[in-house]
Amino acid sequence: MAQASNPTARTRSADPDRAFLRTAMDAPLLEREEEQTLAIKWRDDGDEQALHALTQAYMRLVIAIASKFRKYGLPFADLVQEGNVGLMQAAARFEPEREVRFSTYAAWWIRSSIQDYVLRNWSIVRTGTTSAQKTLFFNLRRVRAMINDINGGEMSAENRAKTAKALRVPEKDVEKMSSRLAASDRSLNAPFTEDGDGEWQDLLEDDRPAPEEAVMASHDAEKRGKWLYEAMEALTDREQLIIRERKLGEDVVTLEALGIRLGISKERVRQIEHQALTKLKKSLSKRFGDPEAAGLI
Repeated sequence: MAQASNPTARTRSADPDRAFLRTAMDAPLLEREEEQTLAIKWRDDGDEQALHALTQAYMRLVIAIASKFRKYGLPFADLVQEGNVGLMQAAARFEPEREVRFSTYAAWWIRSSIQDYVLRNWSIVRTGTTSAQKTLFFNLRRVRAMINDINGGEMSAENRAKTAKALRVPEKDVEKMSSRLAASDRSLNAPFTEDGDGEWQDLLEDDRPAPEEAVMASHDAEKRGKWLYEAMEALTDREQLIIRERKLGEDVVTLEALGIRLGISKERVRQIEHQALTKLKKSLSKRFGDPEAAGLI
């Protein structure tokens, strides 16, 4: 019989993580000159040992930044892994001649990589896409704490205004993000009553037309197309061309473009178009009454 839990197995699985953290924190820091030398060797010579030494020295920076994002409920090991991605990106783009410490440069890439991971995985719903939305997501709680709005519920108009001013974003964005952070993902298969009678997906409305409505609409469209085609035969070739380009195509051709094509002025094209529409309405009215009410024009 399988055991419900295995504390020994959990301890063993945690051991590699602890060993990794210890190794990272024990790595010696680099002096500025050492950073410059290693970075130049990696950039100019592709020296992988230099890259390893450079990134290993700043794994503690990755861990420190990743620890600040633990409150979002994502696995710490994954946060560290994403931070490593940012660290490698920093190493690939670092320019030693700018005389900036690698740790200062890498911190931005590490934080950005972790933030992107949090935004992708914190919720199944895409939370932040613009720069303003990202600012809101990662700073809203901090600002609410600063203004003593710590109930976690709906924000008052006054506090929304204060937050929007502090973060330099519209108040409506503050309202949307605060509501989003206060909510949680819900499975559509979850029951909406304690008795389990029905699921949330049962409440979703299908706004698509019923099959019989779709068939009828297709049939009517085909019939109207046939009637319109027959009425078009009463027009001259030039009138048919103008009506097709101006009324029946996906992209409407301008009067000026048609005038150039036909060698006439755009005002003359407008006159011919009006004349052709009058003919069409007259022809269709004889058969169906009001052609506009019938959806033919």
